[in-house]
Amino acid sequence: MAALLTAFLPLAATGTANAAGPHGGRDGESKPIYAYDRAVRESVWVDTRVDGDGDGRSDRVAVDIIRPREAAEQGLRVPVIMDASPYYSCCGRGNESQKKTYDARGNPVQFPLYYDNYFVPRGYAVVLVDLAGTNRSDGCVDIGGRSDIQSAKAVVDWLNGRARGYGSRTGRSAVKAGWTTGAVGMIGKSYDGTVANGVAATGVEGLRTIVPIGAISSWYDYYFAKGAALFGSGPDGLADRVESPEAHGRCQAVQRELAEGAPRNGDRTPLWNDRDYVPDAGKVRASVFAVHGMQDLNVRTKHLGQWWDALGRQGVERKIWLSQTGHVDPFDFRRETWVPTLHHWFDHYLLGYDNGVEREPMADIERAPDQWSTDRTWPPSGTRATALRPAAGPAAGVGTLGLKPAPPGTTAAFTDDPKLNEQDWAAHIDESTPGKAGFTTPPLTRDLRLSGSSTVDLTVTPSTTSAHLSAVLVDLGPATIRDYGATGEGILTLADRSCWGSSATGDSACFKRTEADREQVGHTVLSRGWADLGHYAEPAPGRALTPGKPYTITLDLAATDHVVPAGHRLALVVAGTDAGLVEPASTTPRLTVDLSGTSARLPLVGGYAAFARATAGHFRPAPSTGTPPHGIRPQVPDHLPAG
Repeated sequence: MAALLTAFLPLAATGTANAAGPHGGRDGESKPIYAYDRAVRESVWVDTRVDGDGDGRSDRVAVDIIRPREAAEQGLRVPVIMDASPYYSCCGRGNESQKKTYDARGNPVQFPLYYDNYFVPRGYAVVLVDLAGTNRSDGCVDIGGRSDIQSAKAVVDWLNGRARGYGSRTGRSAVKAGWTTGAVGMIGKSYDGTVANGVAATGVEGLRTIVPIGAISSWYDYYFAKGAALFGSGPDGLADRVESPEAHGRCQAVQRELAEGAPRNGDRTPLWNDRDYVPDAGKVRASVFAVHGMQDLNVRTKHLGQWWDALGRQGVERKIWLSQTGHVDPFDFRRETWVPTLHHWFDHYLLGYDNGVEREPMADIERAPDQWSTDRTWPPSGTRATALRPAAGPAAGVGTLGLKPAPPGTTAAFTDDPKLNEQDWAAHIDESTPGKAGFTTPPLTRDLRLSGSSTVDLTVTPSTTSAHLSAVLVDLGPATIRDYGATGEGILTLADRSCWGSSATGDSACFKRTEADREQVGHTVLSRGWADLGHYAEPAPGRALTPGKPYTITLDLAATDHVVPAGHRLALVVAGTDAGLVEPASTTPRLTVDLSGTSARLPLVGGYAAFARATAGHFRPAPSTGTPPHGIRPQVPDHLPAG
């Protein structure tokens, strides 16, 4: 704590001075006192000190900057909001896929998203970095590796006087960032937020906060789930998509390294270890405001859960928003609340305003479309891992889920059907179908809340030499949810616009409004996890299975926060290939589950006692383990900083 306070005291002193003058923030909030249409727009190329393309020269990355001119004229320094991305020319950013644009002389005109429109008038600079190998930068894309992370870290170093910048891609005229305080906040969705995580994990000085939205924490877990392949291509395919056309020729060697270092057999190779930021959570100096969709099937909440827990163990100051959407930016699902919240967050951590944002509830959670609740800590106090046990039911393939383990020798069996997915299984939970084994609680007499990450331990015997497994948690009962499976992943884009900040020719502050895309459902999948049974001994390489031999494996289920209402049932489904989400194994085995060796450890608020109350009269008591949830640290006091 002493070190943390020492690190933040200089910023607080600066913020106190700013509050009285250059940012107009006498009531604890920066004001739009600078003219956006007069802002300085410029480009700088920063030396990364990495030769990613092997041409014998250090790569330079392009940095487009917009900052208030009046502050520069008055000799006032400003903090920086940075978004480092590979998407500024290939794919675009935001719900409207905005790209960077330039005038005839190459000067930046459009800065995608609203950060520049809203924050530059309030005394911030906005810095958009082209990752190496993309748009106007040298080097090669290496999908979360050293070149990617150094692309952004070098810019933080340049903003703090520790790296060299130049006025052109090949020029020798040095450019210094004398206009900034050096205080940097990184923000971004998906790949951009992933880079923010990676840069924070270097411990770079000057990075005061990050806001990762739907971000990856380990690239292995983006492409695989304990050996089971999740996507149809590897990192080389993504690199090929985002690289600039001129990089395709010079980056073939890097492409080969990505392909060869990431075999589709699911083994964890050194390439993946180099792209896992979780072990370096102890180096993070920045505060973290994490945002994630609980139904994000692109960057699944396993990334959030393991990163959040690791940061918590290190006492990192944290805040979190969890929505019912898929891979969606909060600007597009809660705009009117998001922008002021982000404003206060940056004002506090970059300008030093004592506006109380760090004392607000740690978590905002969407319970139903546009209905939110808050928690002082997350997961909330009293959350405990509770082992729920599947047992045989009245019909084959239809079992119960309770507190008592099944008698030894009790089994359930299913045959992998690669055409079926989690929705098929859940819709037929009460039927004896050959493609899954389902287990349900009785109707709950009280609400039951799960908050955090779950695991499922399975003992299974395959009939063939390979097998993929899925474990899915389902809320059985009617509900109105966001339609995360639709094109908008939970939002509908409207024709009219709302404006956030100031506009200029070529860069509008007005963006299409959205509203929740609602769906009436009879069940809700709330968490899922997958594995290749051949990787039961991970991190050891996968191996061929021996038919007829039992294996024990643990499936990690994605983090969530979900309330199963009274009258609904909670279900666990165990099956094979989850069609559309995990690739099938090389065979289609029949799998026999040893129920006495199977359990689900769920993060229940209230733990064993909460489950016992919610199922009172249906089960006889079983001993409570009294242990905290897997992957969730013991609770901290109800205030920030955590720890």
